[in-house]
Amino acid sequence: MKNFLPISLRVNGEPYDLLIPPWRTLLEVLRENLSLTGAKRSCQEGQCGACTVLLDRKPINSCLYLAVEAQGKEILTIEGLSRGAGDLHPVQKSFVEKGAIQCGFCTPGLVLSTVSLLDENPNPSEDEIRKAVVGHLCRCTGYFQIIEAILAAARERAGKDTEA
Repeated sequence: MKNFLPISLRVNGEPYDLLIPPWRTLLEVLRENLSLTGAKRSCQEGQCGACTVLLDRKPINSCLYLAVEAQGKEILTIEGLSRGAGDLHPVQKSFVEKGAIQCGFCTPGLVLSTVSLLDENPNPSEDEIRKAVVGHLCRCTGYFQIIEAILAAARERAGKDTEA
C-alpha cells in the first residue's frame, strides 16, 4: 500500500506488527488498530491528559506522539495495568475507594500518571502530586478526591513495601 509504513510496537507486553500511514498518532493506532480505547480522544492538543499512556514508564500525550516514534519502546495503556479481569491495580483501587472517579473520562490518564509518579517518587508531597497531574483536566471531581486517592495509594504502597 502506498504511503504506509510497517511498524512494530510493544503494547502492554504484547508485540504488534502493523502497516500504517506515517502520520498516524499513537492514540489513533491504539484506539483504531488495536481496539485499546482506554486512552481517550479529547482536545487533540495535549492539554487535557485524557490520551495519556506510559512510554518507557513515562506519561505522554499519545494524541501528539507519532506511532512510528514508539517503535522499540514499551507502551503501557490502562488496559495493561491490571493483572487480570476484575483485579484492579492498587492505584485504581485507591481512585475507586476515594471517589476520585465520576464520569471516568479522565481516569485512565490520571491513573497512569499516578503510577509513573509513584514509581519515581514513592512518597510524594501534595505539591509534587499537583505538579504530576497538572496536565489533566477533570470536570467532575474538583481534584480533591484525586489528590486524596494518590496520597492513599502512596501510603498503601509504602505500607506494603515495609511489610515485605
